[in-house]
Amino acid sequence: MSKPLLIVESPTKVKTLKKYLGNDYNVAATAGHIKDLPQKELGIDIENNFKAEYLNIKGKSKVIQDLKSAAGATDTVYLAPDPDREGEAIAFHAAEILKKKGRKFYRVLIHELTKKGIAEALSNPTELNADKYEAQQTRRTLDRLVGYLISPLLWRRVQGSLSAGRVQSVAVKIICDREREIRAFISEEYWTITADLLAEVPPIFSAALVRHKGRKINIPNEKKASQIIKELESSDFTVDKITIKTLNKNPLPPFITSKLQQDAINRLKFSAKKTMSVAQQLYEGIEIGTGGPEGLITYMRTDSTRIAAEAANEALMLIKDKFGAEYAMDKPRFFKNKNNAQDAHEAIRPTSVFNTPGKVQPYLTQDQFKLYDLIWKRFVASQMSPAVIDQKNVAIAAGEYTFNVGGNTIKFQGFMALYSYADDKPDNDDKSGGKDEEGSSGNGEKSGEKERQVIPELEEGMKLDANKIIPMQHFTKPPPRFSEASLVKELEENGIGRPSTYATILSTIRDKGYVDLVKKYFVPNELGFIVNELLVASFPEILDAAFTAQMENNLDNIESGSRKFLEVLNDFYAPFKVRLSNATENMLNVKGVGIPTDLKCPLCGRQINIKIGKNGHFIACTGYPECSFSSNYTRDEKGNIQIHENIASSDLTPVKDCDKCGKPMVKKEGRYGEFLACTGYPECKNTESLYAIEPVKSTDIHCPIQGCTGMIVSKKSRRGKDFYGCDKYPDCDFASWDKPVNKACHKCSSPYLVEKETKKDGLLLACPVKGCDYKETR
Repeated sequence: MSKPLLIVESPTKVKTLKKYLGNDYNVAATAGHIKDLPQKELGIDIENNFKAEYLNIKGKSKVIQDLKSAAGATDTVYLAPDPDREGEAIAFHAAEILKKKGRKFYRVLIHELTKKGIAEALSNPTELNADKYEAQQTRRTLDRLVGYLISPLLWRRVQGSLSAGRVQSVAVKIICDREREIRAFISEEYWTITADLLAEVPPIFSAALVRHKGRKINIPNEKKASQIIKELESSDFTVDKITIKTLNKNPLPPFITSKLQQDAINRLKFSAKKTMSVAQQLYEGIEIGTGGPEGLITYMRTDSTRIAAEAANEALMLIKDKFGAEYAMDKPRFFKNKNNAQDAHEAIRPTSVFNTPGKVQPYLTQDQFKLYDLIWKRFVASQMSPAVIDQKNVAIAAGEYTFNVGGNTIKFQGFMALYSYADDKPDNDDKSGGKDEEGSSGNGEKSGEKERQVIPELEEGMKLDANKIIPMQHFTKPPPRFSEASLVKELEENGIGRPSTYATILSTIRDKGYVDLVKKYFVPNELGFIVNELLVASFPEILDAAFTAQMENNLDNIESGSRKFLEVLNDFYAPFKVRLSNATENMLNVKGVGIPTDLKCPLCGRQINIKIGKNGHFIACTGYPECSFSSNYTRDEKGNIQIHENIASSDLTPVKDCDKCGKPMVKKEGRYGEFLACTGYPECKNTESLYAIEPVKSTDIHCPIQGCTGMIVSKKSRRGKDFYGCDKYPDCDFASWDKPVNKACHKCSSPYLVEKETKKDGLLLACPVKGCDYKETR
């Protein structure tokens, strides 16, 4: 009797599974999806209830043949792709390919690649989940309809190769909307005042002015600040009230996908994509000296904080042994899921807490260790005792004014001995002033005190000496741009996408050229703004965050069996079809008419529009062809258009006369930089390199070509790069990017050497002949 076949998604898992299953099973991998919609056509029969045409993926023929060979004559196939919607689709497609009379298929959900996890999964096989498969198919159909029906409009109206996406376009809109907020922001001046105070005993400490006559103070300008300081200089400073609270601070739950990505971005400086790639490696199995690969973490695509009681109890055992009984809870701590959490998988945790970071570090790469260390600490900390913190707040009276100083003292570290909240906060530039993840917002006032300052023993009624009163000017700041971490958080909070899609969304919007990552923050470029405006005007629902979130809920409902896929698709397509028809007729043509601006042409006074050509975006006069003015442009920090052209009085500055028609030639800027263009365009289309008019620079080097009597000169290429050529050109075509030197090669008899400069060797002479490695110091 043939052995049963176990099919997984990733080839990496095969070795891990064989370690535990031995020769009892054949194990094979699909290497991802094996079927998909056709690449060059829609592949959806809309009129036939959105029937999808799935084809074997090109290049997967060998994989499919290997699966059939591995199945052989077996009558039992266990389908164990990843336990999510995409995995379910792979399982269904594998079953379709291997379908055979008398052969039975079972779905196996492996949440952790350990001996115990694999045994439990194989002991509890289920049927293929038709609802989960329909949810994946519905998502794929929606994405195909949006992408394949809207994208051609962008090709015709904007430029080729552009694309629209059901989720990616919403993410771009979020980034564009934030950039508009930043551009529209008007900074306002405000002042703060702090006092350096001295009690009966040192040290001096700082307190911040927070109230006037019991109301929160606002100091708008220097005049008001000076007035307040004058009053304070004649006031007595007295300790008015001391408040001490003891707080119990609980740990965060174990990671879900979005929180893992945010934490890895902030703490480890990983990208979301890198985080998921490394997590996949830890899940699929790594050799740690146990005789074969072993999965180190549970499945990494989850929005559930649920954990197995057995894992929690194991953590409590380790905590008692490693930290002491006082650091462990009396019983496991469990966390409540959010309302829309799927709860199909546990939270991300180590498969065994006894695989401590120190124990496995020798077997892991640096990146694997960093991420595993983060996951391990977060999970173990979630089962540790609360931290006990004394929070001290001192109110200091100075006439009608109140100063405030506060500080925290940790009485008992609890979980903070392993995992500190302080490390969990994002970079300073990414803070928006809201509450942090654990819901704490401090004392609710700007205390202004120096970090970690020591406050002397104080008593109510105690007099204080004002050593110095310090005013400081500030300006309000616009909302921050999105980093990868804050964009993931924004998508999660708005219900856009799902844990498995965040990393892909962030990669896609960059790859499509709509946004740039500048100093780790997303900035929409001009193409992103243009495409976003067109899509918002033509498809407002598609780009609405609430609509997209509701569609995600619909997919969840299909998976749970509470909605039918055809109902969801019909509800979506009916209004979408109307929008698509209107857009086909009315979407603005940026290639032709262009986007109107409020600028006037410097040559004729007509309106200037934004257009897109083969070299990118530019502005052009609407009076074309009577007026041929066009220019590249940028935008200032407020979004105002800045024209690049050099305008002299009412005309472009002539550089030379055209060799073909005699009309003036002017500087223009194209894909490769500045060039000369004839003002007689379009009748005369003559262009020249800007550098062709620059004089060549002579050298004292003779042309190395045998028989040539020319001298080497320094020239500029069409793109402005320096090179060296013979002044007898075109009779002699010698050219070199490197400066020639009249010195023969001692190894191959080349008549000349060239100057090279490297970081390692500095300036040297090298032979230009291919295959000759001769070089000498200069």
